[in-house]
Amino acid sequence: MIDLPAAIEPASAPRVRQERQLTDRFLSLFAEVRSGEGIGALLLGAYVFLLLESYYILKTVREALILSEGGAEIKAYSSAAQAALLLLIIPAYSRFASRVNRDRLVTSVTIFFASHLAIFYLLGRAGFHVGILFFLWVGIFNVLVIAQFWALANDLYNADQGKRLLPIVGIGSSLGAWLGSIHAAQLLPVVGTFELMLVAAGLLVICVLVHRLLKRFPNAFSKFGHADAEKPLGREGAFRLILNSRYLSCIAVLMLIANLVNTTGEFMLSKLVVENADRLIASGAASMGQKAAIIGSFYGSFFGWVNLVGMLLQVFVVSRIFKYVGVRGALFILPVIAFGSYGLVAVLPMLGLVRVAKVMENGTDYSIQNTTRQALFLPTSREAKYKAKAAIDSFFWRAGDVLSATLVFIGVRYGFSVRSYASINMGLALIWIAIVTVIAREHKKLSPSA
Repeated sequence: MIDLPAAIEPASAPRVRQERQLTDRFLSLFAEVRSGEGIGALLLGAYVFLLLESYYILKTVREALILSEGGAEIKAYSSAAQAALLLLIIPAYSRFASRVNRDRLVTSVTIFFASHLAIFYLLGRAGFHVGILFFLWVGIFNVLVIAQFWALANDLYNADQGKRLLPIVGIGSSLGAWLGSIHAAQLLPVVGTFELMLVAAGLLVICVLVHRLLKRFPNAFSKFGHADAEKPLGREGAFRLILNSRYLSCIAVLMLIANLVNTTGEFMLSKLVVENADRLIASGAASMGQKAAIIGSFYGSFFGWVNLVGMLLQVFVVSRIFKYVGVRGALFILPVIAFGSYGLVAVLPMLGLVRVAKVMENGTDYSIQNTTRQALFLPTSREAKYKAKAAIDSFFWRAGDVLSATLVFIGVRYGFSVRSYASINMGLALIWIAIVTVIAREHKKLSPSA
């Protein structure tokens, strides 16, 4: 090995430090960033940007396939089946996490899901109806892989860093979701439904490369150099961790209720979208073969607006909410918005109003609520961050789908109107507010300054 002259090192080091300082100063426009932290937050933001870009491309494909092949009711029932599958997947994920280190866990799971997209592409191009199966797969991919990313971010940051920097990382999430939905709407008519799956698979492979880059900047993270972070996790299972902790149990119930409200709202929107497409076909303005394109175009535009609102809130509002009202205060924002928006829909159950209400609700969910939910795990153990969080963000989230599917089944049987579903969601939002009150009290015990 040839040693470099001593004079070269001082010339290159200041340039690296200067680049990092520029990154720190730029990101300080959005949150409090201290020296050397900017590059880490930027890489994590890029990582989650790619994940959300991939997911929203797949989400648009999912909606086009499931609604054109089955309809809103089949979509709701398929959501319930995801919870049953997760009863098998979560224990398997926990066992794997207990046997490998952090890097192998994150890389292996991401590649595992990326490889499936090639299989779906081949099946779809061969003429198989994959709408229901793909819907189930996307739901599991979404909650598990994204939960794993936020567990990684929580593992790298301590409570102080996380409170300051997670809002910046969340900008990548909001930006990826917004651009993903826009790109999906633009690409769907051009490249086709199944080809978009390959685009998403490529983005997941890039995620793996970005994850490897994180190791080049250990000083950007308070806990990167800890030896225990590179060891496998303890052997306690995810569900036992949740049952043994009042705090984690309350977060699990929060996820269930929040998704019950959200999924029921999604059903209301899907029902009105399908009815609108059927009216266009019946009037002769569109053909039956255009139904999937009509639905896909609506959802591409809808997701674009949702994620634009979410991105603007993430960039300009979230860090300030964390600074002035803290993590606990931020917990109350979304349930209050949900209560008000469904109150409006209960009075005027029209597609345009439901769309606006869901844009407000989902935009807040993907920004303020999402960052707050991730920050709740900062004061917890590593096992809770990876295992319990994976179970909460997947099984308990999908358990809300089960309850929503049950509600839809009852509603279809007894002829519930959109107004009826909106009224039920108003009541659930009040329960939601009561739950976050308990979580805020438990969180204060773990992290008084947050």
